[in-house]
Amino acid sequence: MRYVMTHLSHRAAVRLGGALGSFVAAVSGKKFREAADRCAQTLNVSRAEAERIVKGSYCHFGRDAAEFIRLPQAAARIDDFVRANGEENLRAAYERGKGVIMITAHIGNWEYAASWCARHGYPMNALGTEQRDDRLTQLILDLRRAGGCKALGKATDLRAMVGALKKGEIIAVPIDQDAKEHGMLSNFLGRPASTPTGIVKLAAKLDCAIVPGFCIRNADGITFTFSMLPALAGRDGKRFGEDAQAGLDDANDALSAAIREHPEQWMWMYPRWESVERGFFGDVLRH
Repeated sequence: MRYVMTHLSHRAAVRLGGALGSFVAAVSGKKFREAADRCAQTLNVSRAEAERIVKGSYCHFGRDAAEFIRLPQAAARIDDFVRANGEENLRAAYERGKGVIMITAHIGNWEYAASWCARHGYPMNALGTEQRDDRLTQLILDLRRAGGCKALGKATDLRAMVGALKKGEIIAVPIDQDAKEHGMLSNFLGRPASTPTGIVKLAAKLDCAIVPGFCIRNADGITFTFSMLPALAGRDGKRFGEDAQAGLDDANDALSAAIREHPEQWMWMYPRWESVERGFFGDVLRH
């Protein structure tokens, strides 16, 4: 697949990726139905609309996969694919010198956003999860490095994150994954979800800035608009992170707004609310 994608033109490769994503949707059966149920329940839309959104999501992530494979070729001309809005927000946060956590979700193309930052002089660290196949883990690391990023490794590696932030660097962290029993309950798209607490712990400890950023695919299917929002502020005169619950709620609100605006670009096939649905937080929810 990598050989094919890198020998096609960029536009042809992205179109092929989208077609493959649509094919996966057509043959996924139970997984597709579960994703459509999740979408319909969360967005309160009809079943037909939910299926349309989820089909779009599969197509989008097929395109994402093709674009990621082509990142070594695309990085050198990343400005051809990504137009930035709100760079002044990232610049202001970065110039504080205390490090920046850019929070995002699995929406749009976060890999191209990270490459844009790296290519524009921002020291960007990308976090990820080890894959079942070590070769795939290594491929992801290699592609991110080719895009200009430093690859820190696991998103749970707080020591590595602290080290990068103390050097005043930037870390990109997707916080839309189920943290299970290690997380804190916070509404995500209006539903209680176990949310990773690392960003509020680090903000409270290091006073680093938390900047929401979303790289959304444009209507042409090829280019993106990378929006960097103002750094999140604490409530009631507190620094962000001192009130962990409020901090996570505000972070999830920023993610939820982006997803509601572009639902076909979010990862509905992922069971975001699974730990709550399985009753891991039953006592908390009852109170």
